[in-house]
Amino acid sequence: MLIATRNAHKTREFTEMLGAGFAVEDLRAHPEIGEVIEDGMTFLENARLKALAASRHWRGLVLADDSGLEVESLGGAPGVYSARYAGAEAGDGENRRKLLAAMASQGDSRRARFCCVLVLAEAGETIATFEGTAEGTIVHAERGEAGFGYDRLFQPDGCEKTFAELFASEKNVISHRAAAVAKLLTYFQATLPEYK
Repeated sequence: MLIATRNAHKTREFTEMLGAGFAVEDLRAHPEIGEVIEDGMTFLENARLKALAASRHWRGLVLADDSGLEVESLGGAPGVYSARYAGAEAGDGENRRKLLAAMASQGDSRRARFCCVLVLAEAGETIATFEGTAEGTIVHAERGEAGFGYDRLFQPDGCEKTFAELFASEKNVISHRAAAVAKLLTYFQATLPEYK
């Protein structure tokens, strides 16, 4: 399966969650597959753009993910702009700092959720889509060293740690991506006899 990303962190999470039954590659090994302009207005639209573009150059299954953080008191921001919240060239640290600055005026209203939409495609056609979410709150300062993106600021419901304070094996059970991948695996079990 080709994961339509150049984000090594995402690829590692997918590899761990999908398990040994899948041979996984990503776009870092395929420079012939160009960059996709993510100009969709929703996670689904962006995931579909990436999946279909890559699947036109790859013989086999392609899985694309679009995901991000939605903060209730910020009207759902940063949302589809999560990766470029502080600017097109901004890194994770800059995005987190901008979010903390935006939250400074929000008082105790810190509800948020991570969203993940997966699109499975082959030969330029969408096969199926899957969605997962993780509800939680934005903490007041960065905590933890693991993970990536906004993990140091997001504390999932029912947990005393941020995503970045959890072991990968723990995060990969409760995250938004884990929820979406669980639906993907259920789909494979139902539709691919060889997967069982």
